[in-house]
Amino acid sequence: MRTSSRFHAVTWLLWALAGAATVQLAPSPVYVALVIGLAALVVEVHRLDTAMARAFPLLLGLGVAFALLRVVLTALTTHGVGEVLFTLPEATLPRLLGGFTVGGTVELPVVLQAAAEGFAVVGVLAVFGAFNAVVSHHELVQATPRAFHEPGLITTVGLAFVPSTMVAVQQTREADLARTGGRRVGRGRLVRQLLPVLESGMERAVHLAESMDSRGFARTRGGPRERASGWCGLAALVSLAAAFVALVGRAPRTASYLGGLGLVLLVVAVVLASQASRLTRYRPRRFTSADAGVAAAVWLAPIGLVVVDRLADPALRWATNPPAFPEFSPVVAVVIVLLGVPALLPAPRRDDGGAP
Repeated sequence: MRTSSRFHAVTWLLWALAGAATVQLAPSPVYVALVIGLAALVVEVHRLDTAMARAFPLLLGLGVAFALLRVVLTALTTHGVGEVLFTLPEATLPRLLGGFTVGGTVELPVVLQAAAEGFAVVGVLAVFGAFNAVVSHHELVQATPRAFHEPGLITTVGLAFVPSTMVAVQQTREADLARTGGRRVGRGRLVRQLLPVLESGMERAVHLAESMDSRGFARTRGGPRERASGWCGLAALVSLAAAFVALVGRAPRTASYLGGLGLVLLVVAVVLASQASRLTRYRPRRFTSADAGVAAAVWLAPIGLVVVDRLADPALRWATNPPAFPEFSPVVAVVIVLLGVPALLPAPRRDDGGAP
C-alpha cells in the first residue's frame, strides 16, 4: 500500500495551483478537457491508497452536477442573444426577488457559453481532486508555516470527514437493505438513512474534540511575539482595506503604497507568529531537486500560456456567438501538456507489507 507520495506536498500544491491557473487562462473546452485528462493521468500514476484518493470521481461528479445546474439557470434567466432553440412559458419575479424574467426564449449561444464556463469549473475541481488524491495531508500540514499549523490541522481534519461520511452513507444503505430483506422500501427511506449518518458524524466529531482537548490543543497563552503578530495582522488588514478603498476612489498610487505596506505587515505577522510557536516537527521532509524541477516544469504551463497569448494571440476562449467548434492550437496544447510532467516520474511500487 502506498500512503506517501514521491514528491513533496508543496510540489503538489504548486502543481494544483498551476493547473487551476491554466484553466483560468485557457478556459476553452478543448483545453479544459486536456487539463482534466492530465489530472486523471497524474492520479492514475501517483494515487495514494487513502480514502481521499477514492473521492476523486465524486468531486468530478459534483462538478458536472454544478455545471448542469449552471446551464439550466443561465438558460432560464438570460435572453436576447443569438439563435433561439425553443421558447418556454415565462414569469417575472417580484422586484423584491430581483425582478428578472424566468423562462421565455432559450438561446443556443447562452447555453453553450454557460456549458463552457461550467466545464471550466469541472476542470478546476478535477485539478484539486487530483491534488487530494496524490498528496499526503500530513506532510502538507507539516509544510505549512508554524503560524498556520492549527488552522491547517483543522482543515485537514475537516477534509478527512468527507470520505468517512461517504463510508457511513454506504454502510447505512447496506444496513437498510439488510433490514428489509434486500427490498428497497421507499417510505421513510430518507429518515432511515439520514439519521444514522448524522448520528455517526456527531459521534466522530465529539470523540475528535475530546481527543484534541485531552492533548491540550490551543491551550497555550500568547506571548509578546504573538501579541505583536496580532497587532501586525490587524494593521495589515486595515492597510489592505484602505488600499481597496483607494482603488475604488481611483487613486492607484496610494492603493499600491497601502497594498505593499499591508503585504509587508502580513509577512511580518506570519514570521512573528511562527517564531513564537513552540511547535517542533518530527523528521520533516526535505524539498529535493526533483521537487524543484517538477514545480518549475509545471509552472511553465501558465507562464507559457501568457507568453503565447501575447505573441501569437491564439483563441484561448471559446466564442459561442455565432456558434462554432472551439479552435485548437497545437502550440497551446504542447504548453498545457507540461502539467503532465509528474506522470513521467512514476511513484515506486510497494507491496502490502510496505517493502519497496
